[in-house]
Amino acid sequence: MPRRRISVTGAPEAPLRAALAALRAELGVPEDFPAEVRQAAEQAARDPALPLGDATDIPFFTLDPPGSKDLDQAVHLSRQATGYRVRYAIADVAAFVVPGGPLDEEAHRRVTTLYFPDERIPLHPAVLSEGAASLLPGQTRPAVLWTTDLDEEGRTLSVDVRRALVRSRARLDYAGVQRDIDAGTAEEPVALLKEVGEARERLETERGGISLHVPEQEIIEYDHAYALRYRAPLPADGWNAQLSLLTGMAAADLMLAHGTGILRTLPAAPDGAVARLRRTAIALHIDWPHHLSYAALVRRLDPYDPHHAAFLQECTTLLRGAGYTVFQGGGLPAHTLHAAVAAPYAHCTAPLRRLADRYASELCLAAVAGQAPPDWVLAALDALPARMAEGTRRAGTVERECVDIVEAALLKDRVGDVFDGCVVDVDEHKPTVGTVQVLTPAVIGRVEGDRLPLGERLRVRLARADPGTAKILFTVV
Repeated sequence: MPRRRISVTGAPEAPLRAALAALRAELGVPEDFPAEVRQAAEQAARDPALPLGDATDIPFFTLDPPGSKDLDQAVHLSRQATGYRVRYAIADVAAFVVPGGPLDEEAHRRVTTLYFPDERIPLHPAVLSEGAASLLPGQTRPAVLWTTDLDEEGRTLSVDVRRALVRSRARLDYAGVQRDIDAGTAEEPVALLKEVGEARERLETERGGISLHVPEQEIIEYDHAYALRYRAPLPADGWNAQLSLLTGMAAADLMLAHGTGILRTLPAAPDGAVARLRRTAIALHIDWPHHLSYAALVRRLDPYDPHHAAFLQECTTLLRGAGYTVFQGGGLPAHTLHAAVAAPYAHCTAPLRRLADRYASELCLAAVAGQAPPDWVLAALDALPARMAEGTRRAGTVERECVDIVEAALLKDRVGDVFDGCVVDVDEHKPTVGTVQVLTPAVIGRVEGDRLPLGERLRVRLARADPGTAKILFTVV
């Protein structure tokens, strides 16, 4: 599911770099791996546990942003008499990580890769995540290979999961794939991305699911100042995301049928969160009729429109109730659905960047083989939701604090200026303090005033914008 992405283009000024470095220090973010972890990673890179299966004859390709090196997934699409065959290879991190060893213990401490505007803090050492375990082109790699057959409407007919060696033939990026598909020059395995992706998007709409095509929030540095723009995702981003969703839904179904698993669950958004989002829509001049559902509105939004792009950023707040649900021994949990997917769903497609995915892969392999999961998986399963919740909270804190720091840098030279905005939240214990969504630039900050008219447009003056304190403060004019 999407996260709020923010980047800084150009050479960030010293105060911004210092503020981001201070945030990492404050959160205790590890900048490097301990020596014994690096040594274990180098040894694992030289001598992984290789599978017996061989699928190196399949011409897989990867699809990621330009310059990506931590390639979790590779794909091959083909036509079948009944519809389509989706082969989806996922990096087999368990081929490199010994349960209970230094790499495993460090991954349990880190839980997820952390993304800052100026750098990322990886889950695994680069020798694995960007090297021996990554599905780089022209390299033979151990993988967990999913083969999913779909009918002509994109509905799942059968699923198989097994370990195999794979070899990606090409590292593609979204812009290039979109250009080739639009021009009609893409070879069939790539051209089918649109056909299969659109079929899965229609099924998503049918079941009531929602995919947020969240633009990247980009801060551009020039002449010692910053400007804000949004980089909208291409349709190819969405089609590729549908393959990941397809695999995550298939994984959830396998684990539920086998009676042991770990699901990614999300309850329906509370009324208060949706009401806050409606106030944000008012602030950004987005027409949201009361009869129109949230899902229907999201499908109408244009991520190339800056106001819509800013609103899509705020839509990610409805995903904050997501968690991990474990079950084993045959008893199924009371709640199995992910509200945004509108189906049972599991994280399994990004094991280089997320701890839980390695466990989900093992559970699915065992389910298809009709075997009990490995003991090391069962031993860790009950504690995994709390571990993932801790890591997810840390990632959420990083995201929120980075947004505050970068937006403060964006506005640091505009203290005293007046902006149009809308109060989207008021502190119930302190009604003179709230949150304001500014129209242009589309930023959110703290607002103070004797009267904060919730949901109404008003004018606010920027009283403070200091990247060092990571805080923006507005006052009501």
